[in-house]
Amino acid sequence: MYIAGTGDSLHLANVQSARLEVWEILGAVKTEFGKFGDVLVLAKTKKKLDEASNSIEMAERRTRLMARELRTVEALPEAVAQQRLGGPLLEQDEGVTGET
Repeated sequence: MYIAGTGDSLHLANVQSARLEVWEILGAVKTEFGKFGDVLVLAKTKKKLDEASNSIEMAERRTRLMARELRTVEALPEAVAQQRLGGPLLEQDEGVTGET
């Protein structure tokens, strides 16, 4: 009987150890979630993203409007356009960000 009781004690100790480990992991997750899951931070981030999206949509609308208005205007040859504008407006090797 003593051996069976020892086995039960070891099993109980293992269960308690696992239980403590689970609670420690949950505590760590809660700490990290507290940093990320702040509702105010998420709301502010969403607002900024919405503002950026609206700004892009407005720029797209204005671009379409200008293109529509310029449909009847005849384009000049590249060299003439650069001379009239004081040089190229965009470099050939530039990316979207303007970096070379």
